Amino acid sequence: MSITGGCRCGAVRYEVESETQLPVYACHCHQCQRWSGSAFSLQALAREGALAVAGPIIVYEIGTGDSIAMQRICATCHTRIYNTNTRRPGLAIIRAGTLDQTAELDCRAHIYVAYKQDWIMLPEGGSPMARRAAARRIFCSTDEIGLGW
Repeated sequence: MSITGGCRCGAVRYEVESETQLPVYACHCHQCQRWSGSAFSLQALAREGALAVAGPIIVYEIGTGDSIAMQRICATCHTRIYNTNTRRPGLAIIRAGTLDQTAELDCRAHIYVAYKQDWIMLPEGGSPMARRAAARRIFCSTDEIGLGW
């Protein structure tokens, strides 16, 4: 199936080829709160090779100690589209709010809940994690998105 999305001004559009809906998680860390200007950020995981992006993109690199995160941002409206990280080669982390169809999203996990806002109530039966979690821990298998690690 083809999953599409883009920035708020329409200058950047993307398409992800995936056999299923993209796995989604919510991150409550302070960095995501500041980047999103909200209480958490909602992110979808995809194989970087399955993602095709068209339009003016700025790449913003952030060193995070043992890795480099590369943020892809619309050069026109500055919407964050996705990022990659040298710690997780082949994985694209798409800002789920940029997807065209968000009604079908299924948030499977909440991470960094130690930093969540007190007024946020997590759903029962979810998978809250106090701090960071590897993608393979959030999802049964990264085979879902074709990484195989």
